[in-house]
Amino acid sequence: MDQFHMPPSPGARARRAGRHIYDLLRSQIADGTLSAGAQVPSTRALAADLGVSRTTVTAAYEQLAAEGFLATSVGRVARVASPLAAPASPDAQPKRQSTSAPTLSDFGRRVSAADMPGLAPAEPCRIDFLYGAVATRDFPALAWRRAYQAELLRHQRRLSYAAPEGEASLRRSLQGYLRRARGLACDAEQILVVHGSQQAIDLCARLLLNAGDAFVFEEPGYLMARRCFEATGAEALAIPVDAQGLNTAMLPTDDRTRLAYVTPSHQFPLGGVLPIGRRLELLRWARTHRAWVIEDDYDGEFRYGQRPIDALQSIDTDGRAIYIGTFSKALSPQLRLGYLVLPPELVPVFRQAKRLADRHAPVLEQRVLASLIDSGAYERHVRRTRRAHERRRAALLDAMARHLLSSATVIGAAAGLHVVLWLPFLRPQDEPSLVAAVRAKGVGVYAVSPLFAGPPLRAQPRPAGLILGYASLSVEEIDQGMRVLAEVIAERV
Repeated sequence: MDQFHMPPSPGARARRAGRHIYDLLRSQIADGTLSAGAQVPSTRALAADLGVSRTTVTAAYEQLAAEGFLATSVGRVARVASPLAAPASPDAQPKRQSTSAPTLSDFGRRVSAADMPGLAPAEPCRIDFLYGAVATRDFPALAWRRAYQAELLRHQRRLSYAAPEGEASLRRSLQGYLRRARGLACDAEQILVVHGSQQAIDLCARLLLNAGDAFVFEEPGYLMARRCFEATGAEALAIPVDAQGLNTAMLPTDDRTRLAYVTPSHQFPLGGVLPIGRRLELLRWARTHRAWVIEDDYDGEFRYGQRPIDALQSIDTDGRAIYIGTFSKALSPQLRLGYLVLPPELVPVFRQAKRLADRHAPVLEQRVLASLIDSGAYERHVRRTRRAHERRRAALLDAMARHLLSSATVIGAAAGLHVVLWLPFLRPQDEPSLVAAVRAKGVGVYAVSPLFAGPPLRAQPRPAGLILGYASLSVEEIDQGMRVLAEVIAERV
């Protein structure tokens, strides 16, 4: 049976006719058929010629005049506007792109020159050991939907911009949560809600570093943080890490160093935990040199077999530590919500910088999070997720033991959502080809070398290494992925 089509309404026909008149005149102005100062037909004459209403023609002329193509005035014929007043037509020939580099600020040039390999290739793998990703099925969709619906229906007198520091309800909820979960004592006024930990790092870089300054950075470390600090024009002082995290005996003694960026509860990516002696030494160094310590607690909730390590900020008595927390690992990196706990003296300027950057984080999502924390649903979710990750971790370690060569070693498995796999029978320069060969078989693994600031030292050579995230995979996928990795490695040794 043929589908029946309703004829267009008179209003729709008039709109199409008006658009046709607009497009025709605009293209003739753009290609020079109607030159600057040329008269266009009167609305009455053009309407008669085209068999449309005068109102349709008038609407097209008014649009062209509003965009600067026509010059009109009461009682006078419309004319083509001067060339300088008329914007380019979308139908005009595209301009040839300039071959010269764009004019950028110093900051822009540094950002443009930064080597930032993409974390995940465009083509997804069947099994992907992508670190930083979490399982969709772990997200507390039902609890989130209930809380979101309740907040959405809550009456507001008006919809307006909010305070840059974040919703008071969430900051109060975080104050209690951080005391319970991370041993961190603070006032709600010290908390600044941001768009994920990356914005927290960016604010720290912009507000605490100048071009020519230096900053301490873990070697290896979180590449996005290093590039963020370097974009200010500051110099990275890469200090090697060992099984206990940052080697604080190598901290610089000059006052050019304005901050140290550390991941003390689970060093990224190697997994060391900074012991109390080194924590105290780092804080003494910060006090002596009037430097700041930025503590990125990116996955502090996930420690297996024992309670999470208390935050470095919890033993800071001099107000030198800046704590960064995130919901990306416990909930979702797509949520883009994190927070800073700031020393009181930094609170005003960080609030102002946040306002200038993007005013504030999404209000509705903040209120939903506050509701989940206050009800206990968030902490129940973290406990469930921790158990799920522990099962995945056990499956990964078991699969590695069964499928990989015994000389392969795993580090960083006591906490977090990833491990580092060292392959002593391969060299760092073998990592790209190994990653590509495994990916060709549908499994995504990631080289560890891009996280190092420099090449391996001759005095301290390192083997090839892979960083493997497991939080988004099932137990079955983990086993299959390790079997594929073992097959590819066996072809190379």
